Amino acid sequence: MASRQQIKSRIKSVKNTRQITKAMQLVAASKLRRAQDAAEKPAQYALLARQMLTRLRQLENADEFSWFTNRPVKSRYLVVIASNLGLAGAYDGTIIRQLISEVRKDRAAGIETSIICIGRKVGQAASRIAGLKIEAVYNDMPEHPNSDDLRPLLGQVVGHFADGDADAVDIIYTHFISTIRTESRLLRILPAGFHEEIISEELAIAEAEPTAEILLQAVTLQLLESQLYQAMLESIASEQSMRMLAMKNATDNAGEIIDDLTLEFNNARQAAITQELAEISGGAEALNG
Repeated sequence: MASRQQIKSRIKSVKNTRQITKAMQLVAASKLRRAQDAAEKPAQYALLARQMLTRLRQLENADEFSWFTNRPVKSRYLVVIASNLGLAGAYDGTIIRQLISEVRKDRAAGIETSIICIGRKVGQAASRIAGLKIEAVYNDMPEHPNSDDLRPLLGQVVGHFADGDADAVDIIYTHFISTIRTESRLLRILPAGFHEEIISEELAIAEAEPTAEILLQAVTLQLLESQLYQAMLESIASEQSMRMLAMKNATDNAGEIIDDLTLEFNNARQAAITQELAEISGGAEALNG
C-alpha cells in the first residue's frame, strides 16, 4: 500500500493535470463558438454553389470544359483535412481510418492514389502507408482560412485534373453536425458538378447570360473554391468540438481519480491513527501490568 506522502503527491499531480485539461476545455469551447459561427454562416451559399455547379453541368457543351470532363478513373487525388495538434479525441483517427479505407478501395480497383494533406497528423499517418504518393503537406493552414490561403491548394488540384494527372479529386473532411456529433465525409469536387444534387425549380429553368461558355469560365473556379472552403470550416469546427469533449472527459476523469485517491488517503490516515492508538493502549497496559 502506498504511503500517505505518496498518495498526497499523486493527488497534487492529478489536480495540476485537471487544471490544465480544464483550461484547454475552456479554450476549445471559446474557439468552437467562433468556428461554429464561421461554418454555419456560409453553409447556404455552399449548398447553392453545389446546385449551380450541377446546373452548369447540364448546360450545352459543359463536358468540353476540362473541369467538367468525366473520364474513367485511373488516378485519384485525395485532399485530406485533419489537425496539427492532436488531443482532439477520435477526430484524427476517424479521418485516418477513412483515408486508409479509400486507399484500399483504390488499390483493389487498380486506381493510383495521391494525397494532399492538410494538418500534421494526417501527414504523419500517410507517410506510414507503403506506396502512397504524398503530393503536398500543409502544416501552416490558419485556424480562420480565407480565399488567399486556399487558392494555392485549389490551383494545385485543378491543375492536376486539367492536365490529366488526376481523373477525380475528392475531399475527406469532418462534417460538423452539432457540438456532440460529427462524421467523416467524402466530397467529390472534380469533375465539377454533382449528379445527386437536387436543384430548385428556379435554377433549373434559369438561362445563362451572356453565354454558357463565358459563365462556365467565369464562375466554376469560385464555386469549386466554396466547396473546399466549407469543408475546411466544418473540419475546424469539428476539431474544436471534439477537443472540447475530449478535455471535458479528461477533466471529469481526473476528478474521479482525485476522489479515489482522497478516499485512499483518508483510509491510510485512519489506519495509521488506529495503529497509533493500539500502540498507546498496548503501552499503557504494559505499564499498568
